[in-house]
Amino acid sequence: ISHAHNALICLQLKHTYAAAMVWLVSSANRQVAGFAIATIGCILSGISMGLVEWRMWYINQPLLSPSGVACVGMWRVCIYHHHYSNISNAKVCYRYTYHDDFLPPDIRVSQHLLLAANILGLLGKAFIILALRNVYMGILQKDDTCNPFVASGILNIAASGCISIVVLWNYYSIMSMEGIEFPSSFRVPFKPDVQEVGSALIVATLAAFLLLLSGTIFLSYTFPLDIQMHPEV
Repeated sequence: ISHAHNALICLQLKHTYAAAMVWLVSSANRQVAGFAIATIGCILSGISMGLVEWRMWYINQPLLSPSGVACVGMWRVCIYHHHYSNISNAKVCYRYTYHDDFLPPDIRVSQHLLLAANILGLLGKAFIILALRNVYMGILQKDDTCNPFVASGILNIAASGCISIVVLWNYYSIMSMEGIEFPSSFRVPFKPDVQEVGSALIVATLAAFLLLLSGTIFLSYTFPLDIQMHPEV
């Protein structure tokens, strides 16, 4: 009777384990979708950091500089001069870093925040890969399975917050028509005649939204109660 009772308990536990595994994999499928969303968000974040079209400056001050369009990015500024004698426009780009004194605080801080966002996004991807690996390999310990999901969610939301600060601060600078005192060799005036939002700001906004969405998905992962009740079996 004792052996039969033990066999029955083992059979019940096996059924519980199998059911929990099916539940885990089904729940993890949502996290796979979150991983895909986070990947796209990280790619867009990296692209936005490299784009130069954060601020579009339309210049028409012939006494100070040739007419044209200046694209002000986080790491360089590119000027497209209009030459009426030639169909194509002349393009000149100047690189800068946070060591340059002429950069305003918003660009200096944005450089660091974008770098931090990309690092946080990569760490978040590493944690979610670890968590999904544990689930699909049947490693059901709560601490090993749940914590990477939570850590990935927090990291992705933090990355989204960094990018959001950059987007809002640059949008405010554009709307308030703030200028930048570039070196005279750049031949760019302190303020343009017209200043507009560039495509990089839109890409960064989409990246922040996707990272926030993926982080929310990762934090929504819950561990099955059956496995929590029998962690040692």
